[in-house]
Formats: sequence, structure tokens, C-alpha cells
Amino acid sequence: MDLGTVFLSEVLGTGMLILLGSGVVANVLLTKSKGFDGGWLLINFGWGLAVLAGVFVAYKSGGHINPAVTFGILVSGAEEYAAGVAISAASTVVYLAGQMVGAFLGACTAFLAYKNHFDADEDEAKKLAVFSTGPAIRHFRWNFVTEVIGTFVLVIVVLSFAGTPHGLGPAAVALLVVGIGASLGGPTGYAINPARDLGPRIAHAVLPTQYKGAVPAAAPAAVGASAGPGTAQEPARKKDSDWGYSWIPVLGPLVGGGLAGLASQLLF
Repeated sequence: MDLGTVFLSEVLGTGMLILLGSGVVANVLLTKSKGFDGGWLLINFGWGLAVLAGVFVAYKSGGHINPAVTFGILVSGAEEYAAGVAISAASTVVYLAGQMVGAFLGACTAFLAYKNHFDADEDEAKKLAVFSTGPAIRHFRWNFVTEVIGTFVLVIVVLSFAGTPHGLGPAAVALLVVGIGASLGGPTGYAINPARDLGPRIAHAVLPTQYKGAVPAAAPAAVGASAGPGTAQEPARKKDSDWGYSWIPVLGPLVGGGLAGLASQLLF
């Protein structure tokens, strides 16, 4: 398989992942959306189905749609990233580039779908949560550990598929993501994917997400910036992409994916 096909496959698959994933968060968090305050469970299942769609769309490249998965396969000692795609420096760069471009474009598309709602909502923290993750309790060391653990679980299961039938692979990964969100997503919002966080965070920084209209006095109370219902709080009116936190959902998943790759050498 040529690397151009790999690149396009990962762009489309990761774009689908972020479009549907950011879309469900926007549906739950943004004022006046019909899914407003739909809850953490809806977000979890939305992200799981987003993974399912993304993996199917990117089937030609193996449906990585996640740099942590790509890195885990690299560290595992495998010879190929997917059928006909040998592991090399060039193919690694193509996978990572495709995932980042796809994540950015998917976030931009989700923004377009909810443009009126971004204009009508004055809480900038909720808008950032549509694009990227943030901790419920800000403690970088433990936030990092949470991302390592969650990503390890994801990637070790993905790598286990190398020795098992593949027919249920995408559905199994989708359900696994729902489970990770339910079990380990509370502390950080479970990025478990560097592209899923960094690409949309860049999109948030460049897109015109600022409040542009009056919010009715009877609007429901805002929910927390951690992408789930929470206690009412004063809306954050200053746009901030939170670059100080951004390294955690990038490095944490890469470490978790790498550790899963090492563990797979012993287990599979």
C-alpha cells in the first residue's frame, strides 16, 4: 500500500472520530442544543461510536486513528503497521501526520455544525471542553498517571487482536472506549489519544469561538469544563486554550501506548 493512501485513510478516519466525538460533547454542553445536559453516559457512548466509525473509515491503514496506537505497534516489535505497510521512519511520520491533520479538520467541522451554539454560549470553558480534555482536579502528576493508565488499557487490548479473530475488532474497541470513559474518564476526561486532544486544541486556538449574542436569563446553569454535568458555576468569559495542561494528554498517552507495546512482547 502506498503511503499516500495511508495518509488519506488516517486523515478521514481520525476526522470522523473527532467530528462525532467533539460533536457529542458540543451537543451535551452547549446552550440551546437539543442534547443539552444529556450527561456523561451519552458522551461516553458518543465517543465509543465515534471510534467505531473512525476505525471502519480508516480500515485500509489499519484504523489506528491514534498516535498512541501507532507508537504501541512500533514498540511491540511488529513488522507492519497494517497489511502491506512496513514499519519505517517514513510510514511512522505519515501515520502521525494523517492523524493530526484529521483531528484538526474533524474539530473544525464539528465547530461548523454547532457554530450558532458557540455564538450563543458565553462560557469559554465549556467551549474548550468541546475540543479538548481538562482535569476535574488539576494535579499534573496524577493527571499524567491517569492518562498513562487509560491509554495502556486501550492499546494493550488493541495489540491483543493480533492473535485473535478481527471481525469484532472495531466494535470491541468501541465498547472498550466506553468502558474506559466510565471507569477511568472522571479525573481527566480521558484523552487516551494525543491527536484527539492536540489537533482540536489547535483548532480551538484559531477558530472564532467567542460569545456573540445574549444568553436568555432563563438559560440552564452551566456545567463543568470537564465535559460532563456538574455543579453550577460562573461562566468563564475569557478564551483560553489551556496550553499549560496540553502536554499531559499528549505525553501521557504516548507513554501508556509505549508501555503497552513493551508488555505485548511478553504477553502475545
